[in-house]
Amino acid sequence: MNIRVNLDVELAKNKMSLTELSERVGISMTNLSLLKTGKVKAIRFSTLAAICAALNCQPGDLLEYEAD
Repeated sequence: MNIRVNLDVELAKNKMSLTELSERVGISMTNLSLLKTGKVKAIRFSTLAAICAALNCQPGDLLEYEAD
């Protein structure tokens, strides 16, 4: 996949655990873990917006395109 998910970086910047993010945004730990490891094929804009609000970041901070 050419999209890298930088959720771990943003969590570290905010000194927040995956558990705390899960509680704040109402998304299961399993789904956040899959997102963090890049094993998802899609993400809803509402989910992305909730994560960005909780981490005080922009979607571009979480998602990065990598050329081949």
